[in-house]
Amino acid sequence: MEGSDGVPIDLFVSKTKLHITSSAFNLKFTDSSSNLVFSVDRPPPPRSDLRFNRLLSDSSGNPLIFISHNQKAASWEGFSAQGNHPLLFRVERTTKSFTRVEFQVFLNNQNSDDFKMRGSPFYRSCTIYKGDSIVAQTSLMYKLGIQKALVPRNRFRLTIFPGYADHAFIVALTVIFFYGRKLWI
Repeated sequence: MEGSDGVPIDLFVSKTKLHITSSAFNLKFTDSSSNLVFSVDRPPPPRSDLRFNRLLSDSSGNPLIFISHNQKAASWEGFSAQGNHPLLFRVERTTKSFTRVEFQVFLNNQNSDDFKMRGSPFYRSCTIYKGDSIVAQTSLMYKLGIQKALVPRNRFRLTIFPGYADHAFIVALTVIFFYGRKLWI
């Protein structure tokens, strides 16, 4: 997905239940016209080994990034869905409290922490930083007027600011930030 220079891009995130009898969910990232941009699901059976927990796909269903979670180490890894699945990034949780969570992101197995994520999963707030610059930010959706109580908490907005073109990477980081939250993902 390419954005105009200087114009932030909003993606609207929603969680949907796959089947009435199942507890499995998937995520949809849509643009302001409700067109599907990205989706996050469990990998299909040939790839559904214990290594990969989630699969990020584009609007055509083409696989982009496999996301793997290591519970013991409180870390995640993102692998390319192409070829022999090379490692793209690693994410480690550095702070976890009831109201605040922080992560460091390491690209291509390097030890330099170019990206950081900070926020509160309960308030659906996550800010992704590259150095000291904000790359993306999530926020709850609010409506004005009497209908504001009808906005469900399983929908919120991801704003990607200009200057960073890899939107799939930002979406993958957002999925990792909210991964395993009983109230949402």
